[in-house]
Amino acid sequence: MSEIAPAHRRVTRLALSDFRSYTALDLATDAKIVALAGENGAGKTNLLEALSLFTQGRGLRRAPYVEMACVKGNGGFAISLTLDASTGETRLGTGLEPGSTARKCRIDGAPASSPAAFAEYLRVVWLTPALDGLFMGAAGDRRRFLDRLVLAIDATHGTRTNAYERALTSRNRVLDEAPSNTRWLDSIEQEVAELGVAVVAARLEAVGRLQALIDAGHDDASPFPAAKSALIGTLEDELAVYPAVEVEDKFRRLLHASRMRDRAAGRALIGPQTSDLAVRHATKDIPASQCSTGEQKALLIGLILAHARLVATMSGIAPLVLLDEVAAHLDPRRRAALFGALDQLGSQIFMTGADLALFADLPTSAITCLVTPGQAIAIST
Repeated sequence: MSEIAPAHRRVTRLALSDFRSYTALDLATDAKIVALAGENGAGKTNLLEALSLFTQGRGLRRAPYVEMACVKGNGGFAISLTLDASTGETRLGTGLEPGSTARKCRIDGAPASSPAAFAEYLRVVWLTPALDGLFMGAAGDRRRFLDRLVLAIDATHGTRTNAYERALTSRNRVLDEAPSNTRWLDSIEQEVAELGVAVVAARLEAVGRLQALIDAGHDDASPFPAAKSALIGTLEDELAVYPAVEVEDKFRRLLHASRMRDRAAGRALIGPQTSDLAVRHATKDIPASQCSTGEQKALLIGLILAHARLVATMSGIAPLVLLDEVAAHLDPRRRAALFGALDQLGSQIFMTGADLALFADLPTSAITCLVTPGQAIAIST
C-alpha cells in the first residue's frame, strides 16, 4: 500500500432503476457536498446505500441483494453513476438480474469481474446511525467496522478475510464429521494460520497508520476528540514480538492443540475472529465505552474523518464519504465544525437529514435535494 498524491473524483450523476423505493431516478450530483433532506422513510438512506454498493460487500445496510429490488419491479435493479476526474469521465454500474442472487458490475459498459474492480476508480467510506453504539456493542461489530476501514485502503482485504472464513468453515466441518482425518486437518490448519496472520497483519498496519495520522493532527480543543485505538488479541500480541512466519507456526500449533476443544465449541476459539478493537478518548484517557453519548458520537466522527484522509493518502483516491443523519444529534458548535471539516476534506460528501434547517450553514457550493418517496429534486445549488 504505497502513499501517493490523492486524485479528486466526483460523482456527477446517479441513476437508479427499480432500486428500493425508486422505480426510476436520474439525479445530478455535481457538487463537493450533496445534502439529502426529507422526512423519515422518504428514501434518503436508500440513495446512500446505492452509492455504497460501488465497493465490495453488501453495502451500508449489509442486506441481501434481493431485498434491494423495488417491490413494484420484476425482482432486479440497476444502479449507475458517472464519475468525473482529471482523466475524464467513467461510468460505473451494478445491479441484480431478476431471479439472480449475485449482482453484476460494469465499467464503461464492459463487464467487470467483481465489485473489487471499482476500487481502481472509487473508494467509499460511511457513517450510519447503526454505528452509534459501536463502542458499547459486541466485539464482532467492531471487527466488521475495522475490516471495512482496512478494505477502503487495501482492496485485497476482502478476498483475504473471505478466504480465512472459508478455511475456518472447512476446519469446523472436518472436526465435526471426520476428526480422525489428521492429514486433512493439518492441511486446513496450515491455510488457516497463514490467512489468519495475514488478516491480523493488515488490520495492525491500518490501525497503526490511522493512529499515526490522528496523533499528527491531535488538537485538544477540537470538537471531535482524538481517539487512541489498539487491537486486542493473541495474534496481535505475538506479531508485536515475533516475525509473521513464526506467528504462523505458533498459530498452527495452537489450532492443532485445540481441536477437541474447538470441536466441542463448534468453532475456533482463537484467531482474528476473536480479536477486538479497543478505542479510548485520547485527552481524557478513558475507554470510549465510558464516554457520554455525545462524546462517543464525536469520537466516531473524528475516526471517520481521519480514515477518509488516510484512504486518500494511501489509495491515491479521495474517497466518497456517506454520512447518514450525522448532524441531527450534534450541538450547533459541533455541527458547524463538522461542515467546516467536510469542506476541507477533499472528498465528495453525501449526507442526509430530516430537517432542511440542519443544512442552512453549508457552503453555497453545496447541492441540497428534497427527497420524497420515489423522488429526489435539487432545490438549491
